[in-house]
Amino acid sequence: MAQLSARRIALKAQRAWRKKKCFADSIVSEFLTKTDLIESDRAFAFELFYGVLRNLSLLDFWIGCLRSPGVDTDLRDILRLGLYQLFLLKTAQHAAVHETVDLALQRQRPIINGILRAAIRRRGELLARADAQPLFVRTSHPQFLVERWEQQFGTQHAEEFCRWNNLPAPIYGRINQLRIDREEFLRLYPESHLLTRSPDFVEFGIIPTAAISRGHCYIQDPSTAIACHILNPKPGEKILDACAAPGGKTGYIAQLMGNRGTIVACDRDLERLQVVGENMARLGIEIVHTVDHDWTRGRVAAEVALTRPFDRILIDAPCSNTGVMRRRVDVRWRLQPADFPRMQQRQIEMICALIRLLKPKGTLVYSTCSLEPEENQQVVRKILEGSPALRLIEEKRSLPFRDGFDGAFAAKFTRSA
Repeated sequence: MAQLSARRIALKAQRAWRKKKCFADSIVSEFLTKTDLIESDRAFAFELFYGVLRNLSLLDFWIGCLRSPGVDTDLRDILRLGLYQLFLLKTAQHAAVHETVDLALQRQRPIINGILRAAIRRRGELLARADAQPLFVRTSHPQFLVERWEQQFGTQHAEEFCRWNNLPAPIYGRINQLRIDREEFLRLYPESHLLTRSPDFVEFGIIPTAAISRGHCYIQDPSTAIACHILNPKPGEKILDACAAPGGKTGYIAQLMGNRGTIVACDRDLERLQVVGENMARLGIEIVHTVDHDWTRGRVAAEVALTRPFDRILIDAPCSNTGVMRRRVDVRWRLQPADFPRMQQRQIEMICALIRLLKPKGTLVYSTCSLEPEENQQVVRKILEGSPALRLIEEKRSLPFRDGFDGAFAAKFTRSA
């Protein structure tokens, strides 16, 4: 079988995402595992695939300007790739047109060639027309999301947030100080840059495969530290991480505990729970016990019941992920307005199932990577109204346009004696 090009892999992944509605990262990764592309071509395939997803509305606007009768979906997939290269990636025009035309069936090639060459001739006009479009078109977000962010944050911050979502995400890592201290890490990996505002974290230019494989760091955004810090775990305590997979917060909690005590790490997905175990082993963490459990089932797993009461509980709840859209590019296209109240109901249900596992005067931290009030402040208010045993201690959040990291929210409760 002939080796697929980066462009053809991006096209196949784009079509698979459109038809299957699976997660984008799993689709493109599956295609790339079946190839032996060199690293630069793999990176190009990723850039094309995610670049098109980030700019769907804008690319479709340009397609509508260039071909008013409309085009079928297969033709549109190819035109999106071509226009992304020409207008946003700024690939050399000859290469962008020639290689994109080559992706099409023979009968489609004259149409693709004509539209792309018309785009080159009309470049200035098309860019100007795009600039005059509403924010949701210019930045390719669903209109309902943009409108709610404008109402919540104001027009300027909403635009800053939309543009933030369309930027490639930096690579941040947490130094695993259970295996290596900060000074030694920086000496061993001079390409890393310490974050002065988050000194347990560093930034990399490329994925640090050696540091990861040795357990010297764990790839995660500094915003994830908020929930761990306000949880404030201590050595020797019993901690429940209720929604642990893939284990980033679990590992940080263990580090803050000095690898002394007990952490019960739960998740409802067995495959993801296995990843937690693998990550803990690589990081040298010995105090984590993984348990397959779904908090909406009602009955508490035996392994959890035998360990209770817990000194501290973290529930990093399933949410809409609106704070991490820069990393989860296709989230914006999967969300619907009804998702926010639906998620809220589930989040409240999970918190209520956890309260009885917390010892008197114990700490419960509820966290999300959402920016939506339905999943954050409204959940806190409803929990306080329905659970008189809990008292709110503090709330913290990270806003991308203000703090420069992913969006996150955390609320700290204590249980009365």
